[in-house]
Parts: sequence; C-alpha cells; structure tokens
Amino acid sequence: MKTRSGVKCFVEYKTPGRDPLRRIALIIAVAVLTCGLAVAAEPVKKGGTPVVLLETSMGNIKVELYPDKAPISVKNFLVYVKEGHYDGLIFHRVIRNFMIQGGGFTPEMKEKRAAHPPIKNEAGNGLKNERGTLAMARTAVVDSASAQFFINVVNNEFLNHANETPQGYGYAVFGKVIEGMDVVDKIRNVPTGTVRMFQDVPKEPVAILKASVVRP
Repeated sequence: MKTRSGVKCFVEYKTPGRDPLRRIALIIAVAVLTCGLAVAAEPVKKGGTPVVLLETSMGNIKVELYPDKAPISVKNFLVYVKEGHYDGLIFHRVIRNFMIQGGGFTPEMKEKRAAHPPIKNEAGNGLKNERGTLAMARTAVVDSASAQFFINVVNNEFLNHANETPQGYGYAVFGKVIEGMDVVDKIRNVPTGTVRMFQDVPKEPVAILKASVVRP
C-alpha cells in the first residue's frame, strides 16, 4: 500500500479529544449562529449541478458536485450538509503537497461520528484525483466512506481507481472546487504539528463554520 503520508491518512480516526481550544471554539460558536444570515443573502439557485458553499475561518470555498458520475457520494454528502454535520468541524489533516481533509473532528480533535452507514466506493466512475477535486475519505476498507472528505491540492494519480483489489480501488471523486481555490491554498500552507497519534494537524484550527447548499 502506498502511504506518502498517504492513503493511510484517510482513516476515520477513533480517539478521545484533547483540551478545548476555547478561542477558536468561541469563534465557531458565534459564526454558526450568525453566518446563516450571510448565506440568506445569497439565494438558492435551481438548475444545473448541485453547488455547496463551505464557509471556513480562512474564507469561502464553493464546490460543484457531480451526481451523474457519483450519485451515491453526492447524495451522501448533501445529506450531511443539510443535517448540519459539518458546521463547526475543522480541516483536521493538512498536507501541503497532497490534500486537505475534514468533516470528522471538532477543534478539540474530538471525533464527530457519522450518523449514517458507510457508502459504496465510486472510485471507478472515471473522475480523477486532480488538483481542486473533492473526494471521499475512507479507511483501508474499500466501502467505508461516510462523512469525511478531502480536497486534492495537487494531482494525486496514485489515489485513482486502478483495479478491483483493496490496494488499487482508489478514492471516489465526486466534485470540484469552482470558487475559492485561493482559500484552499491558504489552508494547505498553514503550520501543522502532531496531536497525540495524529500528524499534520493545523496548529491553529481551520474551521468549517457552515456548509450549505446554494444550488440544489
């Protein structure tokens, strides 16, 4: 199995939390209560492929989803967005020349468990893990993706579907950043360190203040 900090980094960790980071937690709490007002100013648009807005502590990121290529992954992601699962979580794993991953941990590095069963891996849909694409994180088990996702910051060919084996199945791409790649690049360059068993954790939490559907 390739690791490069690598495929193993997409494990959905099962560990206890650390001491609260009160300042960032307060920022998130306020933002979650107020950023809904900002979103309301941007009307939901109908037609075309779904678009999700990720409001982060470093700026906004818009991602377009591909239900024609990855219907299971897109439906799953939209369910978690609409349920508010991502609001207040962080990008907990950031590797400058690889990807940024989020959707599973609080600023205190406490896991927020997925509310729904794992989904079928759609890595064989023809979409590639290229810079700016959005893909499902998972464990070493092929069909184990749930709520966590990552954004590729470079072309990661070794994550693409190669064959039907567990080692070669790959990671399912289901969308792409259409606005805010500059924000993604800011996130990829933040200082990181180790928290207990976790490597590549941003020293200053990068929060997902709110995730919302802006085009259904």
